[in-house]
Formats: sequence, structure tokens, C-alpha cells
Amino acid sequence: MCAVTAIFITATGTDVGKTYVAASLIGHFRRMGRVVEAIKPVVSGFDPAHVAESDPGVLLRALGAPVSAETAERISPWRFRAPLSPDLAAAQEGRAIDVDAVIAFCQGAVERRRDLLLIEGVGGIMVPLDGERTVLDVMMALRLPLILVTGSYLGTISHTLTALDSLFRRDLDVLATIVSETAGSTVPLDETVAAIARFAEPVIALPRKLQGDEPSGRPPPLSRIFDRAGRRSR
Repeated sequence: MCAVTAIFITATGTDVGKTYVAASLIGHFRRMGRVVEAIKPVVSGFDPAHVAESDPGVLLRALGAPVSAETAERISPWRFRAPLSPDLAAAQEGRAIDVDAVIAFCQGAVERRRDLLLIEGVGGIMVPLDGERTVLDVMMALRLPLILVTGSYLGTISHTLTALDSLFRRDLDVLATIVSETAGSTVPLDETVAAIARFAEPVIALPRKLQGDEPSGRPPPLSRIFDRAGRRSR
């Protein structure tokens, strides 16, 4: 079985820890000796005065790459200031997202990858990119293995199972669901994982630090998904 060479990271919604998970995965694979690249083609809520705190900045630090406006533009060509769905954020700037160009950008990155490429989506799986298409349309065009990120907040079980149903109905390849611990949640992380795992496997817990948004140093147990050579374990 060949090693996995490209993964699309999506989520049940915004602010559930998708970038946090992506950075954790980058660190895990780099420690395995893999050459990792990452892109997040579309990002909203981007403040050019604070690149280091942005999602592209977090990914660049995890990659060990310089963090600057230029490097952020390289991995995230479609950046918008407003913290809204990408279609609305683009409209506020008098712009529109060319979804075909987003797909082509991702396909080009896959073709040029040196080893392993991680693509982080924007928002949740059905967030609109234009008047007709969503992130799900991008995933269907790319047909890459997926990791679904969700939180541990109250209500996440229904949100997660609904998202998985949408992905499975389109015959998309879900490698795993990673539950990123929601800060301040009253629902225990392990109980959330166990509940979701009754309906889909594998489901992996990713605790957070007590403070801050950087990866906790405890990567998800990816041996349930990949062996030491980066090949699928199942």
C-alpha cells in the first residue's frame, strides 16, 4: 500500500480547531521524517497587520517557514478581512471567488508536492464560496482523502454525524474524524469521542493546552490511521 501523499482537512463548522489540527498533523509528520507542505487557499477574517496570528501564520510556523505577508499570500491566495463566510467576505471587498481557480490551485499544489501535502479548507464542509458552490464542491472535484475536524461542544454529535452523512453520500474517503477539544466545554472530550465512535470509526481525540491555541504537543494517535511509513493502517 502506498503512502498517503495528500490530505484535505475539513470541518463541521468554523472555529472548531481545524487549523490547530492541521498544525498538529504537520508537526507529527515532520517528526516522522516526512517532507510536509501545506496550503489554505481561502481564508476570511485575515488581518494583514497581524499575519503571525492568522491561520496561514499558524501553518507557516508549524512548517518551520518564515511568516510574512509574502509567504501567507503564497499558501493562501484568497484572503479576506471580514470574519464572514468567504462569499460574503469577498462581496464586502467588491470581489468574487473563482471556485474553478481555487480547484486548479489545489490540483497544481498536489501535482508539485515533494512528499506530503495538507490542504486546509475554509469554514465547514458546506460553507459557500460563491452563489452556487461550497467547500464540498471543491472536495468532490479533488477527490482526496479527508480528515473531518469537529469540536467537543454541546451539540457537536449531531453536527458531526450530519457532516459525515454528507461526505459518505458523495462517496468521499474519510480517513478519520478528529475531535479537537473545545475550550470551556462542559462536555467531557472522551465522552464526545465515544458517542461519535458508535456511528463512525476511527474517531480521535485531540486535547488542547490549558492556554493558547498552539498544538498541545500531544499529537492525535495517528497510528490508528497511518503506519510509520505514512501508509494507511486500514
